[in-house]
Amino acid sequence: MPTGIIESLDHEARGVTRLDGKTVFVEGALPGESVEYASYRRKPSYELARTLRVLAASAERVTPHCPHFGVCGGCSMQHLDPAAQVAVKQRLLEDNLWHLGRIKADQLYAPIYGQAWGYRYRARLSVRFVLKKGGVLVGFHERKSSYVADMRQCEILPLHLSVLLLPLRELIGQLSIRDRLPQVEVAVGERMTALVLRILEALNPADEALLREFADRYTVVFYLQPQGPATAYRFYPQDGPRLSYLLPDFAVEHYFSPTEFTQVNHSINRVLVRRALRLLDPQPGERVADMFCGLGNFTLPIARSGACVMGVEGSPELVRRATENAAANGLDGLAEYRVANLFEATAETLAALGCFDKMLIDPPREGALELIKALDSDAPQRIVYISCSPATLARDAAILVAQKNYQLRGAGVINMFPNTSHVESIALFERSAAL
Repeated sequence: MPTGIIESLDHEARGVTRLDGKTVFVEGALPGESVEYASYRRKPSYELARTLRVLAASAERVTPHCPHFGVCGGCSMQHLDPAAQVAVKQRLLEDNLWHLGRIKADQLYAPIYGQAWGYRYRARLSVRFVLKKGGVLVGFHERKSSYVADMRQCEILPLHLSVLLLPLRELIGQLSIRDRLPQVEVAVGERMTALVLRILEALNPADEALLREFADRYTVVFYLQPQGPATAYRFYPQDGPRLSYLLPDFAVEHYFSPTEFTQVNHSINRVLVRRALRLLDPQPGERVADMFCGLGNFTLPIARSGACVMGVEGSPELVRRATENAAANGLDGLAEYRVANLFEATAETLAALGCFDKMLIDPPREGALELIKALDSDAPQRIVYISCSPATLARDAAILVAQKNYQLRGAGVINMFPNTSHVESIALFERSAAL
């Protein structure tokens, strides 16, 4: 079997080495290590491989915390020390900015990170009835597979959810629709935990009784989702607290439905919002845009500063929720919302929204290419860009710097998803001259 010295990690947390001029991506290997590996896919310019044996281990290698590591498809970096994970992600951000965007930040911000385990307050768990496995499985998919991992616990879920995996398996196994229930979505709020059952057939009275008994025993709230996410409704108990999360620094509480998008890591989100607002520095009397605003995660803290803020989002449902949250927090006079497809933004559609002093952009993985290209002579002086893809951030940053006369003042990573290869980042751009 071939051996190699690992040079770095790629964006999927695979070790990178070279063999006869060809790049080899080695799963389970860390920078600086000497490993023996076996290739499972060969292409003319690269190979994909798995580590067979670590001949010389990195000082940053740790024993994986989760017993399902290597089988479950999540948490591909948990064999690397958590502090080293953050450093790797910072280097990935810098490499993307330079190699894809040909730019460097004036300043590298200190990374935002927190606890490595028990942080995931949102998750979508798959369900399969597998007779050979003894019944129902509830968990994440196995690596590179459609099979559901045989999970007894999950270390990234809060403990009270992790210990529910086996009781959930038992519960679903007793239902008449055990093979017609493909998914359980979980959402933890400040005062309640929701479990959303995706049901392909209606429950019978015996099923409903089982759900009520389970909800009472484990203090959870069941929602039923017969079709798309918008069809989810509260089943039992029907009374009680709503799902919400707090941003104490800004005296804001966001209410949400268990199928609506919110950040999964509540503690890191609080730090992220604090940093974003510090960089944006909204002032009373300024007009600020929050692009891809969702249900108002950043919009309402901006409004709390006294600035007038417009949140723009493509989902009418999220805009309705954001509007409700603004009213619930007494900020409807400073925050307004518009429904718009920002992936089709033009100079004309932006002009219709009016001029802005500052802008916050928080797009999905696709980035904000059309929005960036649409910025014109009245573009905001300051932009804070929050990204979940270093590659699309680098692409958009290159346009802002090369074509729109912005400077990249600073950038840094947010370890929103510890033990995974997912990289979130934040960047500050300021205009250096009139367009």
